[in-house]
Amino acid sequence: MLKFDAVLFDCDGVLVDSETITNGVLRDMLEEMGWTLTAEECMRLFIGKAVKDEAALIEARTGQALTRDWMDRFRERRNLGIEAGVKPIRGAVEAAAAIHALYAGRIACASGADRYKVELQIDRCGLRPYFGDRVFSGHEMPRSKPAPDVYLAAAAALGADPRRCAVIEDTVTGVMAGVAAGATVFGYSPAEAGHDAPAALRQAGASLIFTDMAGLPDML
Repeated sequence: MLKFDAVLFDCDGVLVDSETITNGVLRDMLEEMGWTLTAEECMRLFIGKAVKDEAALIEARTGQALTRDWMDRFRERRNLGIEAGVKPIRGAVEAAAAIHALYAGRIACASGADRYKVELQIDRCGLRPYFGDRVFSGHEMPRSKPAPDVYLAAAAALGADPRRCAVIEDTVTGVMAGVAAGATVFGYSPAEAGHDAPAALRQAGASLIFTDMAGLPDML
């Protein structure tokens, strides 16, 4: 017997290994604006968050406006990096295939990123057969994560009660969004950089922490 009615995946850091690419571009562009950060500092400040939602912080630290032109250039450089180097998280494609079969297709990707990025990564990493058009972007919702909007939209599209959904997340921001939606959140926290620590995910409300995607189908 299945434990849930549907399974909702975050994208970056859960399905695709893109955080170091995106944060590398962001770090470089912030340095060009006069704000120097190490890779680790940049990751800690921005992981799991939409850059556009951090405009006030960036403007306060650089003294420059975060213009639409700057965001366009950031996305262009980020997309080039993703096209050249994005890879699936180890075991994620196999886990998605198994869970897609187990749940008869009742799975979705609910990301805080813009749709172009999410779709690009899903396609580049061979995940499209398992998610199809069940891909949701927080940029298209009234509120981004940590608000629950993107998870509520994904659950509704699948005809599932969000309280009967499992959410797979790797950041505090994402866990908060899943918890706010009423879902049971599984926190993915492997040793590699780009994921929040187990203690932080638990404190945010994750019900279970795991470190290997290969084990996820059995947990569900």
